[in-house]
Amino acid sequence: MTAPGRPPVLVTGATGRIGRAVVDLLTDAGVPVRALVRGTGAAVDLPGTVETVTGDLTVPDSLAPALRDVGTVFLVWTAPPGTAAAVVDRLAADPRRVVYLSAPHRTPHPFFQQPNPMAAGHAEVERLIAATGLDATIVRPGMFASNALHWWSAAVRGDGVVRWPYGTAETAPVDDRDVAAVVARTLCEDGHGGGDYVLTGPESLTQAEQVRLLGDALGRRLTFEELPPDEFRRRSPVDARPAVDMLLAAWNAATGRPAYVTPTVADLLGRPARTFRQWATDHATAFTGAPPPR
Repeated sequence: MTAPGRPPVLVTGATGRIGRAVVDLLTDAGVPVRALVRGTGAAVDLPGTVETVTGDLTVPDSLAPALRDVGTVFLVWTAPPGTAAAVVDRLAADPRRVVYLSAPHRTPHPFFQQPNPMAAGHAEVERLIAATGLDATIVRPGMFASNALHWWSAAVRGDGVVRWPYGTAETAPVDDRDVAAVVARTLCEDGHGGGDYVLTGPESLTQAEQVRLLGDALGRRLTFEELPPDEFRRRSPVDARPAVDMLLAAWNAATGRPAYVTPTVADLLGRPARTFRQWATDHATAFTGAPPPR
């Protein structure tokens, strides 16, 4: 996956759940990595071989040092949309190769076709990338397996009753590690220009089945208790309501039909995608320790 004297890969979102894993995979493969960080404190946990450069996607002029002499950029867009056009223009002027972490908003399955402000933002960034002629690869992970940790860990640590809406809604959770591995491969290998990769786990599972599998991994019985959507919305923080409404609409649309499942992870990595059971087994201790950071 490496080449002698290759230019560094710039990783944005390098301290996030996917970006951080991508950094590790690239450095383990001997690929030179430059990480874009908003402040020096954020770089403390990165490997010592990683070059860190301060910059901010909301201040396009700050990106010049980070983009200097890089070959490829892994773009994770978490900033407000106002500066997206200026940032993409800068990418087009320098590296001209980008791997963008997007969402499956083009996927013809009702789960992914509900109104979603985040998907609209991804679509706009993709439009900007296409307009510049950048050599681009779009990576579209579906529902992350790790959402289970943030959604259900409090209930697991409590009485073991997961009170949640739409228990029969099916998704195909994808392991974060598989997403990062696909991203790392597309950053390092030739032949992925123009690639549009929808990533899912290997099986369609109801939310209630996911809770059962999590209980199996923990060696205890967990109970799924159906929660009315309106009650779920009422219990959610006010600032989370847009995301909550999007999820409720998606789960409702997915009820009664299998999840959208792709073989893309296996096709690109040459091995089966990790199952939700495997993810739960590998992360069981995360459900028994301190609560995850928000």
